[in-house]
Amino acid sequence: MPLVVPGINSGGEQSKTEEWTNKLVGKKLGEGSDSTTFARAELPKETRVIEPGTMVTKDFKPDRLNVHLKEDGTVSHVNHQ
Repeated sequence: MPLVVPGINSGGEQSKTEEWTNKLVGKKLGEGSDSTTFARAELPKETRVIEPGTMVTKDFKPDRLNVHLKEDGTVSHVNHQ
């Protein structure tokens, strides 16, 4: 079995983004978690929820999770930036 060192050869930000994509895409953000909702309290401290039409800064923070919402409030995609 190959050695996996977090942040070096485990995929780093890309694997974190993929993990959050699997958890959030298609769900709404709310108070609790179930099959259609994800609790906002369970998001990382450095999270920015971006609703349609929201203006955002272009500063680069590789640990910040950006959660992009659709018009109906469901998560369309996530990225780290």
